[in-house]
Amino acid sequence: MPTRRAAMLSAMGALAASAVPARAAAAGPRTAGPVRLTLPAPSGPYPVGTVSLRLVDASRADPWVASQPYRELMVGIRYPARTVGGCPAAPQMLPGEAAGFAALNSFTDVPSSRVDWAATRTHAHEGVPVARDGGPFPVVCYSPGAGDPRSLGTTLCDDLASRGYAVVTLDHTYDASAVEFPGGRVERSVLPAEFAKAYPDQQRITALLRKTMDVRVADARFLLDALPSALPQVLCGRLDFGRIGMFGQSAGGFTALQTMHDDPRIAAAADLDGVLAYVQEDSTPGNLSTVAAEGLDRPFLLIGKDGNDLGTVPSWRALWRNSRGWHRGLSLRGAQHATYTDAEAMIPQIARGLGLPRKTVVENIGTIAPRHAITAQRAYVAAFFDRWLRGRDDGGLLDGASGRPPEARLF
Repeated sequence: MPTRRAAMLSAMGALAASAVPARAAAAGPRTAGPVRLTLPAPSGPYPVGTVSLRLVDASRADPWVASQPYRELMVGIRYPARTVGGCPAAPQMLPGEAAGFAALNSFTDVPSSRVDWAATRTHAHEGVPVARDGGPFPVVCYSPGAGDPRSLGTTLCDDLASRGYAVVTLDHTYDASAVEFPGGRVERSVLPAEFAKAYPDQQRITALLRKTMDVRVADARFLLDALPSALPQVLCGRLDFGRIGMFGQSAGGFTALQTMHDDPRIAAAADLDGVLAYVQEDSTPGNLSTVAAEGLDRPFLLIGKDGNDLGTVPSWRALWRNSRGWHRGLSLRGAQHATYTDAEAMIPQIARGLGLPRKTVVENIGTIAPRHAITAQRAYVAAFFDRWLRGRDDGGLLDGASGRPPEARLF
């Protein structure tokens, strides 16, 4: 039986579970207490700093909660740091966020209550000085999948920051599993309840998918409006708002490309396995978004799970056909939908700690080796933004000429 999260995510436009390689699920000793997790260290030359900001859009009533007269968001900024000595590593999730994630999210057949989600530390350090060299840094915004917190993309976001980017991660309040605001107030997702009200009426489900994306794009555009004047002193003058990119996983990838379609401030965007139509399955034709139906005139990158390409995802095919700007696409052999989140690093550890069977690992993150999946997606995402935000040579990686990982297949 699918978990509550898996059911909600598939209904919210194919936002489902993770995937982990078979060998990670080899039988091993079970832990006595909750499993604690670690995340891969970034690969770039800079240490990473982080700050969090609360942003309020007073011009917009909250679209999900009628009693809330304004839209309130939490964002995080990862940035290249000068030094991190003596400063604490930031948690992946605050306690309220971890509790909400555990309540909404159980990866397929993973007992969420047996994982200490609040214990995971990132490789970013709070409040450290920004690097003096290499700036001002290009800005890359990140949007997570529907029902997911911004923190589930930490592996990729920390890595980009370590390579010289200011990475702005966005929580879509009442969409994300839980958002914790200053003072400890926690707002949880309304999407499961909204889907329950819409189901099984297909027209109402489609309308809910449209509303979800409309809210997300409005959030992203407000972020671009508000961020320059909201920066803390440590970052003032160090972010280059003339070079802005965006990426995301699943509905976050949809958000990135649709926002670029609607907003000329975004120069380049990447979609990690996000369908671009208001449908429940990637392969369902029709109900195209305007970005898919009208195309893009600026660079974009599509990265799919195994089997997702122009022949199997109609909305991607429409975007490809209708776009005038530079574009590339690839899939990773053995990858699953959640390969492009922190699940790729987390699920193998959970499987080892709890003695979960191979089937559980594969259903969540597929059969690609985690280190290969993480290395490949880091390389392609960084190469894409390096080319289009920095004018750097990627050595032919995006053109398939050299350095292509064996699991990568260009469209």
